[in-house]
Amino acid sequence: MAIVRLYTGDDGQSHFEELTLDSHPNLTTMQAAKGVMFRLFEAGYFSDWHHAPQNQYVVTLSGEMEIIVGDGTKRRFGVGDVLVAEDTTGQGHTTAVIGGGPRLSMTVPLAD
Repeated sequence: MAIVRLYTGDDGQSHFEELTLDSHPNLTTMQAAKGVMFRLFEAGYFSDWHHAPQNQYVVTLSGEMEIIVGDGTKRRFGVGDVLVAEDTTGQGHTTAVIGGGPRLSMTVPLAD
């Protein structure tokens, strides 16, 4: 299981940051959220360059996705991985369902 932050740097590009509960204890406290949404993405789904619509947690429940950021860095997310999506500005990232099967995710938009 990984917890990865996706954020916009000063260069306007999205970047990854590995998070741990030890280094980011705020993750162990209750977070205010707007709600929860479940989404099913079919095998082969691809979303071209976009940024997160809001700060949100995205948890992969089944399947696998790959995110690519502007410098070409790729990151795969599988079952149990948590994406802390904060790249709400800039170029953003691409998202693809990989592995031949569908992907089920849970998105938790954070309160402002």
